[in-house]
Amino acid sequence: METKLILTYDPIPEQREAYFRYVLGEFVPTMEQMGLRMCESWHTAYGSYPLRLQGFTADDSDAMARILNSRDFKQLEERLQEYVVNYRRRVVPRKKTFQF
Repeated sequence: METKLILTYDPIPEQREAYFRYVLGEFVPTMEQMGLRMCESWHTAYGSYPLRLQGFTADDSDAMARILNSRDFKQLEERLQEYVVNYRRRVVPRKKTFQF
């Protein structure tokens, strides 16, 4: 069953430029090279929710676990957290509807 990684967080305003450079230039491309396909990226315009939500899918839970436990992923995640606060990640079975 296809599995989904959901990342939610708030970018640090003072780190905005560096955040965008990292996410677009390194984080997303490396995640895709590792086998996670980006399926969505949302910006919260109104309400008290995290400002960003990103979704990535893997073919199954074994592939997701292998990637999330890899040294490369841990380094990517640690670096992302230099640019964001209120970081949270969840792994869920993928549904065809919006997932939060």
